[in-house]
Amino acid sequence: MKIGIPRALSYYAYYPFFRTFFENLGLEVVVSDETTKEIMDMGIQDTITDACVPIKLFHGHVKNLMNRVDYVFVPRLVSVNREATFCPKFLGLPDMVICSIPKFKNMLEVRIDLKKSRFELFKLCIKLAKQFKKGFFRAYIAYSKACNSLKNYASQFLQGGIPPLGIASQKKSSNVSLAVVGYPYILYDPYLSLDLIKKLISMGVYVVTPEMLAKEEKQKQASKLRKNLFWTFSNEVIRTAYSLFENGSVDGIIHVTAFGCGPDFIVDKLMEIDAKKYKMPFLTVTIDEHTGQEGLNTRLEAFVDMIKIKKAKKEAALA
Repeated sequence: MKIGIPRALSYYAYYPFFRTFFENLGLEVVVSDETTKEIMDMGIQDTITDACVPIKLFHGHVKNLMNRVDYVFVPRLVSVNREATFCPKFLGLPDMVICSIPKFKNMLEVRIDLKKSRFELFKLCIKLAKQFKKGFFRAYIAYSKACNSLKNYASQFLQGGIPPLGIASQKKSSNVSLAVVGYPYILYDPYLSLDLIKKLISMGVYVVTPEMLAKEEKQKQASKLRKNLFWTFSNEVIRTAYSLFENGSVDGIIHVTAFGCGPDFIVDKLMEIDAKKYKMPFLTVTIDEHTGQEGLNTRLEAFVDMIKIKKAKKEAALA
């Protein structure tokens, strides 16, 4: 039995859990190919025009998989905690995909809503295992190993690595430190992000992403907002920014966002306002399927050069 996992959206946040769980049930996991223009074009072909580029890309990855596996895993992500939900594109993802892609008949839809209690994920895994005629004990072992796999994945970020991009660690001696904030399915897809993070590292920049901050550290920033944002990933981004504004551990912040993303419009404005208050250099990079490499390169180089000049002047004034 082959289970296909599209290399988009929740893949970049929860893939270690999904893969470990299915493999320990005795199923073969097949991941869609790395994003290319062809995969993007396949997604654009069937998606509604108003959809954001990550949704278009997800459709392309489903089409890349659907004729190669028995089932394509399409989770309906509702919540993973009690304070927020995922944005509507996650909630309605299975409906969009099944209605948009012709002859897509092998979708494995799983509704993930963990608001009620911390045991919901365990119960969901037991139920899913039964669909594949696997017993309770095997499901329990698969669930335990999947949890450990996700925990180990998170610890790699905390040690300064960026696993999705194959970056085990970075040199903290870099002259410039920048936070690159945004949703993981944008930041860690090299094609979608135009390899922005690796570009910065090649310029001698130490890059910090939201996943590299401890959950406890981000949770402390929740009180800075009058109320939590409605969306899980948006809360992660804004709390990361607030933490970095407060401790001043980076020289600037780059927010990478998808054109037409409603939640990100709010998040970006909040960060821009506070960046001015803390006198933190702030750059917004908006991407879609038409964004070009050269324009991005120019903006990144100018931003990094500006920060280097600013730091040099500050050091000279203190000398």
